[in-house]
Parts: sequence; C-alpha cells; structure tokens
Amino acid sequence: MYTDPSTLLSLRARMAALLLVLGTGLPAYALPGGGKVPQSIIDAQSNTPPQLKGVDVAEHLGELVPLEARFTDSSGKAVQLRDVLPRTKPVLFTLVYYNCPLLCNLVINEQIRNMRELGLKLGEDYEAVTLSIDPQDTPAQSLERRRRHLQSMGQPETAPWHFLTGTEEEIQRVAEAVGFKYAYDERTKQYVHPAVVHVLTPEGSISRYLYGTSFRTQDMKLALVEAAGGRVGTSFDRVVLTCFKYDTATRRYGFYVFGFLRLGALMVFSALATMLAYYWRRELKKGAAV
Repeated sequence: MYTDPSTLLSLRARMAALLLVLGTGLPAYALPGGGKVPQSIIDAQSNTPPQLKGVDVAEHLGELVPLEARFTDSSGKAVQLRDVLPRTKPVLFTLVYYNCPLLCNLVINEQIRNMRELGLKLGEDYEAVTLSIDPQDTPAQSLERRRRHLQSMGQPETAPWHFLTGTEEEIQRVAEAVGFKYAYDERTKQYVHPAVVHVLTPEGSISRYLYGTSFRTQDMKLALVEAAGGRVGTSFDRVVLTCFKYDTATRRYGFYVFGFLRLGALMVFSALATMLAYYWRRELKKGAAV
C-alpha cells in the first residue's frame, strides 16, 4: 500500500508532539528507562521541612500500652508503667519534654484548662500521666513541673498526676505503642513532635486522641466517660454520650442523630411501660374489690 510521504511526515510529527506532551506530565520513573527516582530527589522536592519529616500520629486505638515499660517517677523511684495506671479510672496521657520552648507548654496548659472545667475530679474520676521524651530530663525536673502544674490547678501535691522520665529505649517503646512519632533536630537541639493528649482506658488501652493546642472541654469529658465505659461522670454525662459520637474527620464529638432517636425511643417505651403498669395495677385493684 502506497503512503504519501507528506502524510507520513505529518503522522510522525503528531506522534512526536503527543509523546512530548505525555512526557512532560509523567514523573521521571514512569518514562521508559527512567527507573526509580532517588529518595533524596523526592525529599528535595517536598515542601515539608526536613526536621518535620516523619513527625505524626499513627492512631493505635484499642491497643494496650506496654505496661512493663520502666521509668523513674518524680520522687526518684523506679516504676513500671503499670504502677502509675489506676486500673479503675481512665487516664490522660501526654508525651512532652521539659525544655520544650513552646509547644509542650501550650499542650499542658490547655490540658490544665480543661481539667479545671471538666466537672470531673482528678483522683476520683480520672488520673493523669506525663512522660518526658527527652532521656536527659531528670526526676528533679519532673518534681518541679508536677508541683507547678498541680498548684496552678489548686490541687494538693498528693494528687495523682504522675511525671516520668526514662531511657531513650523505654521512651520510644511507649511512643511507638501510642503512635507518637517524634524526632530530634540537631540544628536547633530540640525535639519536634505532634501536639496530642491520649486518653487511656483504666486497663491501659488507647481509647481516644485529642489533637492540637486547643480542644473543647466537652470532647475531653466525653472521651474520659467513654474510656471508662460510663463508670465516671453523672447520669447526664452518659446520656449526652449516647447522643454524641466521635467524628474522625473533624476529630471531635458531634451530635449523633441515631443516638438521639434511640434515646427518644427508649424514653417513649419507658413512658408506655409506666402507663401500662399503672392501668394494670388499677384493674387488679378493681378486680380485688369486686
């Protein structure tokens, strides 16, 4: 079959243009012979500062923290994590370090603000544990921080808020268990880390994560009530928890319409049952009178 040379040249020109367009839209490793792009090039093209790479929270909901992990408390006593968990109450668990210039203080201060406004009592309804991620921090620093924070809350020094320090190996063991990913920046000589408060069940399982340096008191309270299986707080708190559900997208508790409908149906059923019981007893009394 004869093909006009001009037509053939035109087709080749079009194919070349098409390949050029496709080539500009594909990454190097997708082009023929491109191979895999070195990680150094990918990192260089990323907008994330090098010191923040890998800093994140990987949620491990329902998993147990390593209860046998060994630390030192603010009195200098060697303890296991199981020794400072109450077993009967939920726990607010935070990972910070004492020489943090800003973020840790913001997280702890917000935690304290919420603890003041919870309507729950530290020691009766819940407890708190704070672990330093810096192996250079000391029990003396733990004691100083503990006294300062309890004093700001108007709590006695015997209140159950435990401050712990430990070795890098044991710290990382707990951090990995709760999904707390942090890094040390050699340039600034500081730790970079996420801002989060973990809520643990009385048994030491991870129940909820509260993110940021500003969270709603309602969210913390519902998280504690939820972690305790409704064994702390008032009856009203448990009713509220029925109508609110944690939204993983917004990372807060929101109104749960099906919970509200279920609660409404239960109230209607209870009212009907009470009314029927009343009429049934009245009819029995009439029959006995006859």
